[in-house]
Parts: sequence; structure tokens; C-alpha cells
Amino acid sequence: MAARLMGYVSASNTPTVVVPTPDTLAVDYLVVAGGGGAASNTYGGGAGAGGMRCTVTATGGQRSLESALSLVIGTNYTVQVGAGGGTAVSGARGAAGSDSVFSTITSFGGGGGTDYESADTNANGGSGGGSSLASGGGTVNQGFRGGITDVSTVNGGGGGGASAVGASGGGNTVACNGGAGRATSISGSSVTYAGGGGGMRYTGAGGGTGGAGGGGNGGDHSGGSSTSGTANTGGGAGARGSTGAQSTGGSGVVILRYADTYTITIGAGLTGSTSAASGGYKRTTLTAGSGNVSWT
Repeated sequence: MAARLMGYVSASNTPTVVVPTPDTLAVDYLVVAGGGGAASNTYGGGAGAGGMRCTVTATGGQRSLESALSLVIGTNYTVQVGAGGGTAVSGARGAAGSDSVFSTITSFGGGGGTDYESADTNANGGSGGGSSLASGGGTVNQGFRGGITDVSTVNGGGGGGASAVGASGGGNTVACNGGAGRATSISGSSVTYAGGGGGMRYTGAGGGTGGAGGGGNGGDHSGGSSTSGTANTGGGAGARGSTGAQSTGGSGVVILRYADTYTITIGAGLTGSTSAASGGYKRTTLTAGSGNVSWT
């Protein structure tokens, strides 16, 4: 669309300076970061979910909905879809997930699950990773902290999710579940994102259950395997038991909703698709990569 020209003509018929005003559109968004990777030893905590920021239905953390962005037609805006955290780093600590970005909006990667030692900054994130002693903190308006167990326990707490802290508990038989994620209808139907990973259980079969929204299940000391966070939900990884493959965080996602009178261009480096118009909107879902988007 052409720019609108704003101005008036004075009584003397001398026109004022005409100032062009660029056309804009309002864009709703869901920006979910990659979930954290889980700890890998027998005291491991579940990983935190990727941070969730959203303008439709609900957002992560304890605050009110985010506000839609007013964007200029024909201008490029950055998008980055965060990857899930990988295998453990610094001994038995899981790797944090990667941030997701849309224009000025950044959601932080989920904190990695930690072992029985005190959590380090790697456990902090959009939602925090679980631990046996000191869990990671979440980010306001994105997610919650991870859970902990007491000093005499060799279980790990659950990873934090977008709507709840990871479960805490005492005793070696307790399975600490990951914190639940949040549901949004930005895609046209209700989908839950950003669940925390379940913690490892030392005595008994099976670890903590992953939080709703893609969180992975924890393993157990007797050999039960953990599971990874679900791709494109930002779910945190479940903590690995004494054996089995290390689980990883689920990748994030960026979903954009805008009036169906506009057309989006998805730049090189991004993987995504746009739905048919419905209810007056189009919806573009970006599932991997980094690059630019623009509208006409």
C-alpha cells in the first residue's frame, strides 16, 4: 500500500508541508524459546521450558498478556527460532535452550537441569531447571523456576514451566514432575506450550512426568530412560537416569497472526508456512532457523 499523506490547506490557499505516514499493521505473536537439556547423572533435575511470550489467550509467567506489535509495511523484521538445549555440559549439568526472537520480543531459552550440586547460571532461563539443592530461576512474564529436593535426597526436582514451578519433594522414592505449560489459541485452536521436564527418581520405576506442553519424562536409577522435550513446543528435557541416551530440549516456535488483507514474505534461512485465511486472520508458523519477515 502507498503511504498516506497528512496535511491541510490554509485559508490563504497555501498548503502546509505534507508529511508521509507509513502504513502499519498489527501483529499478534507467540514466541517460545528452546527448552533446556537435562542433567545426566543419578541426581539429575528436569530441564526448564523455553520462555513463552504471547498476545493471545495467555502468556508465560504471572503477568498479563503481551501487546500486539504495530509494524511498518515493507520493512524487514528479525525472527529467530531457538533450538533445544543439548547434551550435558559442565559435568552433569544440561545445556540451556536457545532464545527465540521476533522483532523487539525475546523469549529466553529454558534452563538446563542440574545435578546434586548447587545450580549455576546455566540453570536459569525462561523457566528454570530443576536440581537436588538449588534450582534455576525463571523469567518474569515468561515462566517459573525449577523444583528442588532436600539435601538428603538423590532425586532431582522438576523443571519449571510457563504456568507452574517444577515439583519439589523429599525422599528417594518421590518422582518430581515438570511444571505445566500454558495454552494459547493463536494458531486457531488451543495448543499448550512450554512444559517443564520431569526429574530423575532414585528408587522406584520411572521418573517425574513432563509438564503439559511438551515436557519430557524423567528416568530412574534402575535404568528407565528419559524422553526429550517435544519439538516446536519449547518443552524441557526429562532428566536421564543411570543409563540410556541423554534427552534434549524441544525446539521453540514463533507464530504470527495478522489481518488477512496482508501477505507475508518469509526470508531465506527460516522454515515456516502460512495458513489460509480464517476468521479474518492469516497465521504464519515459523519452526526453525533465523532470518527476516516482511508484509505487503
